[in-house]
Amino acid sequence: MATTSTHAQPTGAAFLRLALLGAVIGVPAAFLAALFLALVHDLEHWLWHDLPESLGSSAPPWYLVVGLPVAGALVVLLARTFLPGDGGHAPLDGIAGAPTPVACGPGVALAAIGTLAFGGVLGPEGPLIALGSMVGVAVSRVARASARESSVLASAGSFSAISALFGGPVIAGVLMMEASVGLGSAATPMLVLGFVAAATGYLIFVGFGDWGGLNVPGLAVPDLPAYNGTHIRDLLFALAVGVVAALVIHAVREGAAGIALRGPGRLGIPVLLLGGGLAVGVLAELADLLGANSQDVLFSGQASVPALVATDSTKIVLILLVAKALGYAICLGCGFRGGPVFPAIFLGIALMTLPVVWFDLSPTLAVAAGAAAGMAAMTRLLLTSMLFAALLVGTAGLDAAPAAVLAAVAAWLTISALGARNPAARVSEPQVAQQVADT
Repeated sequence: MATTSTHAQPTGAAFLRLALLGAVIGVPAAFLAALFLALVHDLEHWLWHDLPESLGSSAPPWYLVVGLPVAGALVVLLARTFLPGDGGHAPLDGIAGAPTPVACGPGVALAAIGTLAFGGVLGPEGPLIALGSMVGVAVSRVARASARESSVLASAGSFSAISALFGGPVIAGVLMMEASVGLGSAATPMLVLGFVAAATGYLIFVGFGDWGGLNVPGLAVPDLPAYNGTHIRDLLFALAVGVVAALVIHAVREGAAGIALRGPGRLGIPVLLLGGGLAVGVLAELADLLGANSQDVLFSGQASVPALVATDSTKIVLILLVAKALGYAICLGCGFRGGPVFPAIFLGIALMTLPVVWFDLSPTLAVAAGAAAGMAAMTRLLLTSMLFAALLVGTAGLDAAPAAVLAAVAAWLTISALGARNPAARVSEPQVAQQVADT
């Protein structure tokens, strides 16, 4: 096997030791992911539901819609300023990252909470990967693993944590395999350890023996009608939405990159973060005044998908599309901390919802094709995008698979033609190959 290292792949007892460590890492990494998601959910519920009710309002009043994202930006600023690690890697760099030192864990968690619970337009996948990586680093320290082994074990912890979000070890494993395309057999240790960690970690959600596991909501969109049969117009709309989704995501990334490049030097990070929080809150309130729901503009968009595909107004869909895209670009560029995937999925589904409104297409088709297009445009991971889309629609959307495939491929080809680099490859393939081969 040709690699950039003179070190051979682990065999025999060395490989078994790593596999056992991967199994050990899986459970605490998944548990930490579940704890983090529960904390974000509970704080979000208190801020946006319990607090307005205590103020005598059935919905968040304007001053909370505008003010809470600013308060969240302040939390992010405090985490990035006073805690090690700068709050984790920037979401504009994608969902991958270097192993997270244990000392950086509190800063990563606090910055992500300040973003996610307070209405920032980012998802939880980035922080989960970082926290899982931190568990891998911690276990490898206890086990006195070498630095080379620690890198691979950190990756195993990341994929155990992400399996908690993406619905199990299968999609996490596909993501791993797709991200390691081109590494050949050098990727085998990383894949094996990742699968082991993700599988053992996911046991805390599905249960073991008489224990029923943790009650964590799945990702499937509920109450979707069955989509039976495939029609040529559905495929054509899927292709078109794939292209348009890639153009929209490219514009979002370019806008965010412009803010990230020039903003800190001109305004400083504190002003940029607080101003970004204010801008996101104002966008949400403007959308509310125009007839949309401010809560559908804020946050990652995952919880808003059922309401989005049920919308029968072109005006509302367009308001949500524009406001979400702008809020997404602001959060990506102004220094918030989170993941870039779920808002992109929301944008893809929003684009596919327009043909639902205009031509009475199936909302199940809209979820499948829109999710595949949005995720492929942001991550450039084709198999993962198609599998994730299938997970969202479940058995109701089995026949939507061809449309999802075409949407993802169209988005991938378009974003590639635009010259966008792969945001999921923050750790380059040569670096990953080196880490794996060195073990």
